[in-house]
Amino acid sequence: MINSSKPSVLVTGGAGYIGSHAVLALLDAGWDVAIIDNLTTGFRFAVPGGVPLYEGDIEDGDLLARIFDEQRTGAIMHFAGSIIVPESVENPLKYYHNNTVKSRALIEAAVTAGVPHFIFSSTAATYGVPDVSQVSENTPQVPINPYGWSKLMTEQMLKDTAFAHDLNYCALRYFNVAGADPQARSGQSTAGATHLIKVAVEAALGKRDAVAVFGTDFETPDGTGVRDYIHVSDLAAAHVLALEALIEQPGRSLTMNCGYGGGYSVLDVLDSVDRVTNRTIKRIIEPRRAGDPGSLISDPSRIRATLPWQPKHDDLDEIIGHALQWERKLGEIRGD
Repeated sequence: MINSSKPSVLVTGGAGYIGSHAVLALLDAGWDVAIIDNLTTGFRFAVPGGVPLYEGDIEDGDLLARIFDEQRTGAIMHFAGSIIVPESVENPLKYYHNNTVKSRALIEAAVTAGVPHFIFSSTAATYGVPDVSQVSENTPQVPINPYGWSKLMTEQMLKDTAFAHDLNYCALRYFNVAGADPQARSGQSTAGATHLIKVAVEAALGKRDAVAVFGTDFETPDGTGVRDYIHVSDLAAAHVLALEALIEQPGRSLTMNCGYGGGYSVLDVLDSVDRVTNRTIKRIIEPRRAGDPGSLISDPSRIRATLPWQPKHDDLDEIIGHALQWERKLGEIRGD
């Protein structure tokens, strides 16, 4: 077990969207980092030079044991998993395997090796369709799809494991993650991504013909769905602060929402993209999707009271500007 104030951190899924930004935040703060990623949805170009990349699966106990030994791992940040909600409905067993069974294997490997700190990438999808527009950590968790259930099951495994073993954890429940590294070192790179801001930026650059607006009859100011969009770099910074909190108080575990506490509608987002790009995106009105709440906004009181977290990018135009900058760079990387 590592007792250093800055143990080596293993980032699972560190070649993916959020994981790669966590790697950058850790490096910027002076931590030693290694990555495990099977590169199913991650990208080698997202791995900074000098950072060890183990191409493999978090279900491989022998590989994990070797990594823990070679890297003297003292903490895990766990981002590896599947994240597409409609796919989870169509293929639930994939999600229970990738997000729950594999997380169990990772947690067991951590306990066996004596890795004492675990940060888990959870989601507001664990709340399902809440009956309040601003969601606190005490809002009932009633997922409506296998993706949300798979994440909630992992939260429960961590809670039970922390009670029984020498491990503390932080589960961070994300709201709508968006944007890209301000220095354009990483960003959302997945082809066919479903995130609204990613889709809208692609449309603004001519990579899509239009953007679908699913529902205009919600009880919101303009009738379209309202979401709490959090810049991915602010989210990554929260992970680093959460890890520091776990190290400072080894007997304490944490569960916190990650959002700004305010929201923007679909039309707000599209108007912002039009404004930032000085173009007009074609909008196609579609019916509501089943299970979409009209408004989903975090109550960030707990994270602000617990961590010295001060978001730097709580501005929709800035979030979109960074996403646009990355999308252009991504085109250069891929030769589009």
